[in-house]
Amino acid sequence: MKKALLYGLVVVLAAACGGVKKTQEAVNTGNYEQAIYRAIDNLADNKTKKGNQPYVVLLEEAFAKYTTRELQEISFLNQDGNPANLETVYKKYNNLKEMQNRIRPLLPLPIFDENRDARFKFGNYDREILATKDDLSEYLYTNASRLLSDARTKFDFRQAYDDFRYLEEINPGYGDTREMMEEARLRGLDYVKVTMINDTQQIVPERLEEELLNFNTYGLDDLWTTYHTNPLKDIEYDYEMQVAFRDIVISPERVNEKQFIQERQIKDGKQFLLDEQGNVVKDSLGNKIEVDRFRSVRCNFYQFTQQKTAHVNGNVNFIDLHTRQSLNSYPLASQFIFEHVYANYDGDRRALDNNLVALLDLAAVPFPTDEQMVYDAGEDLKARLKNILQRQKFN
Repeated sequence: MKKALLYGLVVVLAAACGGVKKTQEAVNTGNYEQAIYRAIDNLADNKTKKGNQPYVVLLEEAFAKYTTRELQEISFLNQDGNPANLETVYKKYNNLKEMQNRIRPLLPLPIFDENRDARFKFGNYDREILATKDDLSEYLYTNASRLLSDARTKFDFRQAYDDFRYLEEINPGYGDTREMMEEARLRGLDYVKVTMINDTQQIVPERLEEELLNFNTYGLDDLWTTYHTNPLKDIEYDYEMQVAFRDIVISPERVNEKQFIQERQIKDGKQFLLDEQGNVVKDSLGNKIEVDRFRSVRCNFYQFTQQKTAHVNGNVNFIDLHTRQSLNSYPLASQFIFEHVYANYDGDRRALDNNLVALLDLAAVPFPTDEQMVYDAGEDLKARLKNILQRQKFN
C-alpha cells in the first residue's frame, strides 16, 4: 500500500512539473497566449495552492510580454497606414481585452515568496476598439461594394458575400449591409434544375416522386447551391440533376408451403409407480407412490409464406448546362421484400413449439399492389439520394 501511495505521489508531482515546464517553454518561445491559458487553467481550480505558485509567476511574465508585443505590432500596423491592416488591429485589440477579462476573475494572485500580489498592467481598449471597428466597417463596406459591382464570376460574388458577412458580424446593421449581402448570395448561387426520368415499363407512384424531389427533407447545408424541381423561366440554370429510373422489376405473387410433423410427450394424469415385476411401489409408510402419466401427441403443421419483391434500379446524373458535359453519375438502386408468414394445423396443437403456435393466430393477407411495392422500395431510395446530394460538390 505504501509503495502504491508513493508511486501515485510521484506521478502527480511529475505531471505538475511537466505542466509548469511546458508553460515555461511556451513563454521562452514567445507563445505567450498558450502560456497564459495554461496558467489560467491550472489556477482556476485553486489559485492559492502552494504547488500552483509557479503558474502565478509565469502568468505575470507571459501577460506582460504578450501585452508589450501586441501593442508594438498595433503601433507598427497603424503607422503603415494600410487599411488592409485594420482587421488585424481590430482583432488584436479585442484579444487584449479578452485576455484581461480572463485574468480578472482570478485576482488577487498572491506570490508568497515575494510577499506581494502578481502585477498586471491592464488597459482600457474600448475607445480603440470602437474607432478601429468604425474604420474597418467603412473599409469592408467600400471594398465589398466595389467587389460586388465589378464581379464577373460566381466566385467574385461569393467573395463579396464573405466580406459583407464579416462586416455584419462585427457591426450588425451597418448601412444596407444585409441587403447587399443577400444580393451577393443570390448572384453567387449555383442553380440546379431537377428532372425525373422514367425509362421503365412501370408507373412511379406520384407520392414517391414528390417525396424524392422534396429537398427540404434532406437537411442540406449548402450555402451556394439551390435545387429547383419546378424550373423558373427567368433563371439561367447552371446544372441539371437527372434522377432516372432505368429498371423496375416486380416479382409475381408467390405462396410457398412447408409441411412437417411434430411429436411431444405431454402429461395425461397420474398413475401408480410399478416395479420391474409390475407391482405397485410403496413408500416407507406403506403409501402407494403416484407419478405423472405421459402420452405421445402428434400434429401436422402447415406453414405458408407469402412473398413479393420489387427491385428499382437507376442513376443520378449531374450535367453542366454551360458545357453540356456530364459531371458525375451515381448509381441509385433499392429493393423491397414483402413477406408474410401464417400457418394452420391438423392434429393436437399441444405438440407444437410456442413459436409455431403463434403463427396459427395469423391468416393470409392481401398482397401489396405493384405501386405500393415501388413506393416502399423508395424509402431506401430517399436515403441513398440524400447521400448523393451530400457528396456532390459543384465548385
